[in-house]
Amino acid sequence: MQANADNNEPRLMQPNAENHYEVTEADLPLSCPTPGMYLWNSHPRVYLPIEAGETVTCPYCSATFALVESE
Repeated sequence: MQANADNNEPRLMQPNAENHYEVTEADLPLSCPTPGMYLWNSHPRVYLPIEAGETVTCPYCSATFALVESE
């Protein structure tokens, strides 16, 4: 996430702007939309079970999430 230049608060991402997201264990528990996304123009938050090496799909927006190892 990027910081807002005006007040150093995190800048939220547009929800459902991409079709595929790579996430790490630090992002768990996984939800769509993610905590770093605006909620006002998105679907209800849904938690997605995921394990290492798996890809899951959001039942609302069909975005896919892949759990990758953090560097």
